[in-house]
Amino acid sequence: MPLTRVFATFLFPLVVVLCVISLAPSASAEIKIKVIDPSEAAVAGAQVQLLKVGKSAPVAALSTSAEGIVIFREAIGSGYRVLVLAPGFAVEAADLSFKDLPTEGITTIKLRLATAAETVVVTATRTPVPSEAAGADVDTLSGGQLEAMNPAAADDAMRFLPGAVVNTAGQLGGISSLFVRGGESTYNKMIVDGVYISEAGETFDFGTLPLAQADRLEFVRGAQSTLYGSDAMTSVVQVWTRTGSTSVPELRFGADGGNFGTANGYASLAGTHGRFDYNFFGDQFNSNGQGVNDAYSDSLQGANAGAAITDRVGLRVRVRHSNSHTGLPGEWDFNGDAPVPPLSVGDSQTNTLLGSAELTVAAPSGWQHRLTASDYFYRYNDNSPEGNTYNFASLYDEHVNHMALEYQGDYSERAWAHTTLGYRIENENALVNYPTYFSETNGTRLDQNAYLQQQFTLGRLSVIAGGRFVHSSTFGNTGVPRVALTLLALRGGDFFSGTRLRFSYATAFMEPDFQETFANLGSGYVPNPGLLPVRTRAFEAGFQQSLLAGRWALNATYFNNLFHDQIEYGTNTVEYMGNPPGTLYQFFNLQQSLAHGAEVQLQGRIWKRLSLNTAYTYTSTQILQAPLCTAANYCNPVFDTGSPLLRRPKHSATTLLSYLGTRWGANLGGSFVGRRPDSDFVDTLVNHAAGYARVDLGGWYAVNSRITAYANVDNALNDHYNEVVGYPALGVNFRAGVRFRIGGE
Repeated sequence: MPLTRVFATFLFPLVVVLCVISLAPSASAEIKIKVIDPSEAAVAGAQVQLLKVGKSAPVAALSTSAEGIVIFREAIGSGYRVLVLAPGFAVEAADLSFKDLPTEGITTIKLRLATAAETVVVTATRTPVPSEAAGADVDTLSGGQLEAMNPAAADDAMRFLPGAVVNTAGQLGGISSLFVRGGESTYNKMIVDGVYISEAGETFDFGTLPLAQADRLEFVRGAQSTLYGSDAMTSVVQVWTRTGSTSVPELRFGADGGNFGTANGYASLAGTHGRFDYNFFGDQFNSNGQGVNDAYSDSLQGANAGAAITDRVGLRVRVRHSNSHTGLPGEWDFNGDAPVPPLSVGDSQTNTLLGSAELTVAAPSGWQHRLTASDYFYRYNDNSPEGNTYNFASLYDEHVNHMALEYQGDYSERAWAHTTLGYRIENENALVNYPTYFSETNGTRLDQNAYLQQQFTLGRLSVIAGGRFVHSSTFGNTGVPRVALTLLALRGGDFFSGTRLRFSYATAFMEPDFQETFANLGSGYVPNPGLLPVRTRAFEAGFQQSLLAGRWALNATYFNNLFHDQIEYGTNTVEYMGNPPGTLYQFFNLQQSLAHGAEVQLQGRIWKRLSLNTAYTYTSTQILQAPLCTAANYCNPVFDTGSPLLRRPKHSATTLLSYLGTRWGANLGGSFVGRRPDSDFVDTLVNHAAGYARVDLGGWYAVNSRITAYANVDNALNDHYNEVVGYPALGVNFRAGVRFRIGGE
């Protein structure tokens, strides 16, 4: 069924009914609330619940406007309590009485910086909850932290988060993959402004995702297919763009530069006008890199605009376009052994465009509805001439488009119960072209999803249970459940201030990508329409120990992931249809593999504005059952039973120390990755990649309220290492610049 027909038949009537309900008049008093952060700036998108004292069912639940304001018109009588959940801050509560309301009619609630366990997050449950009740391991990077880091792309920020192992193929803009809890690099769901931008079954490239104007990044570890469908096997990463919040337009612009011919310039215009808010921005990044054919450039443009149609109905439109160009020197330096020179020609281009329109309706009492329409275009072009033993000709062009409609409803039945339900339909099309072989592959999939999740807080016990049903036009029906339990075992005292036990069980799935199932033999790939979706059974158990009145938290988690039908590929070892050995590729399912281990994390605030997040991860992987070879004998010894999975280090650790003040801010990040199995997939030159340590520094200083100077040093220790064997990482590199602000009062 076409998406337009689904909208016209089912969703449009629902939208009309909800809007009519939201416009219905009510004879009641009015309560206006403004939510501000510790620096007294307005906080947009905070969830505010109004509860009558002595009653467990919320009277209403609204989200703050761009100016941080909500207006409740349901209030009758006196004695109310307000609960504010703003992502990135602590939960805030306040008691209200009509006789105590200010004369100007607006009650201001100032949020406070959150302790380790109090931070409100969204991604783990699709609705704001304190991290201690999220039922999953969640870490965040605030807008302030991202500003101090000043990453060239998402990979330079992600590598300092607990449990994240980032593998970038050498230089800036090199293909960058993420490995979490022993899963493949394809097992991560990437979401930007509510749009799913990771392609089904493919590795998402974090090296070409700019984070300019990012307001917040959340990273959830564990299986999350119940809420997010395919690919959310071991993690979900979500990014939100800043909204305008000042009545006077604010113009920000600046530039920085550094070694390797690096130059970056950017500008944004944001603000509010009546019921409207806006943020228009652009960013241009260029670098020559440190060697032959090592250049990278990226151009970003975007907009985030919203309108408060009424106090209960809002519309938001977001657009982001990115166009990057990367040189491809290829594999040439294997941990200091350089048997071949880098390629002097060859490049790749990535062009992405995403757009979304989101309608929110808060009605009737206790309900919040969100209807989102999104479209995502992805184009990748690889132009690599054959150069040496390790680098082969690759003329490759890929076009992907997926459109989606999604409805999400949230209902707060009681202060201790919350229901999330939804329906999503997604149409994905792909074209893969190999000009050299005159080969073109086309494929189309239509997926329909329905999901339901229930949250309960029963005294010391929190329960999250849910499930998702998926109907795929290609792979049939799939069901994925999840349950998470959190128990406050001990309340503790001043030092040991609370012990929480946590357990979760989930299943997840990932559809193969288009090339794996629809490949054309002329491209050098043998199609395998019999490929099965990858599945995982995941459980985790752990505890959180709050320390020093909640200012610190010690987390320990054991995870166990059993992967079924993991997708790998190999070359033919015998002649097949006239093609000599080693000339064709085919994808196949690994029958079974295991990844298990433990994460230990310590996070908290050393002082009010100085925070520390440090973690160690141990991961053990093993292939439990080797693949069944096809008639053409597509086998590879790296997939033998008992072998470890590639690029998963047993030992890894991260540290992020951040200071965010009013006059200056700084960060110190460390990423430590141990020795891990890897392959050049050509011969036996390399079977392991050496361990490495990377340290990044960054900071800014406000000369005055309008001018800020900043500097960043990446790989400050100038460690020479390979994250992906054969691709030397960028040495010590620095940037320094100045940004300016006009308006924004």
